[in-house]
Parts: sequence; structure tokens; C-alpha cells
Amino acid sequence: MTERIHENQRALVTGAPFGEATSAMILLHGRGSSAEDIAGLADVLPREGMVYIAPQAAGNTWYPYRFIEPIHANEPYLSSALATVGALVEHLKGQGIAADKIVLAGFSQGACLAAEFAARHAQRWGGLLVFSGGLIGKEIDPQRYRGSFDGTPVFIGCDAQDFHIPVARVQETTAQLRVLGAEVTERIYQGMGHTISDDEIAEARKSVARL
Repeated sequence: MTERIHENQRALVTGAPFGEATSAMILLHGRGSSAEDIAGLADVLPREGMVYIAPQAAGNTWYPYRFIEPIHANEPYLSSALATVGALVEHLKGQGIAADKIVLAGFSQGACLAAEFAARHAQRWGGLLVFSGGLIGKEIDPQRYRGSFDGTPVFIGCDAQDFHIPVARVQETTAQLRVLGAEVTERIYQGMGHTISDDEIAEARKSVARL
């Protein structure tokens, strides 16, 4: 049974109210950050009728070590984080918002979590936005991933010299998501740093507009 590390934390909800929302975006913050910080993306990725949910990680961290460490090194925190995202997806479905109207998005550690959750539950999502992140584990294990993205639009962007995110893992992630049937737009930047750029926001808006 998964330890409930993150599940009892708060979640910040903005945008359209439940009952009126026709789409949703789950926003996952980075290490040491907060729900309030990542929720700012709602202002630059606006969509009428969309509810934005930003869960808070316990201790502001979804899992303790780098995402390229062996999976077991980040347990039970990683499983708890994945369960938190899964619970939010189920809540949205209960509100009448299907998976193909749900966008999963995150930055850095949150981007890795978003990518990993989506790949483990490959289906037609509304979109996947991976700002400086990649699939989790010392190596990518295709056996962890099932299903088909069925053309889900994915954006993944990162600086070529990002200290936290090896560019090879970004490219491996793109390849794995494409194998699973995602329509991936990958952007590798020079001199961007570990942040979200205006160009990435422009690309993300294209994905949101396709909902």
C-alpha cells in the first residue's frame, strides 16, 4: 500500500469553477517550489472553461533525489506523488472532465512527475507539457509503460546545458513518448537556463489551443 506522504496536502484551484469547467490542467511544481508558484502558469496559458489545479508536495519536494537515480531510491515518495496525480485525475473525471480534456503540466521535478505519470497511464490526454524534465529512473524502462497516447500533443523543452536535466534524457523521453503514440514537439535551447522561456509558453499555448 502506498504511503500517504503527499495525498493529504492542499491543492490550489483557480480558473473555471467545478460544475462549469469543460477542461482542466494539473500543474506540478518543481523541487523547493510551491503550488502558488506553478499556478502562475494559469495566467499565461489561459483557456475559457478550464480549471487549474496545482497540488502541493509535502516539504515542497515530490521525491528526495535526482530523477535519474534508480526508481527505488526515490520511494516511497515517488509512488505517493504519482498517486496524488492519479487521485486528481479521478476527481476531475468525477466532475465530468474526461482524460482527453485534461492537460498534465510541470516544471523540473514536477515536469518529470507529469511525464512519468502520463507514460504510465498512456491514453488520449488533452496534452502534456514538460518544462525541463524527462522520464524518471536511472534508465528508461519501457516495461513500465502501457497503452497508447493516441496522438496526444506533447511539448518538451529544456536547455542543452541544464545542470539538472541531461539533454540525452530529454531526447530519450521524446523517443519513448513517440513509441507510445504521442505527437511530440521537442525544443532544445541554448543559454535558456533552468527556467520556462517565452518560446516554451508560446509552444504550450499551441497545445492548449488544440483542446
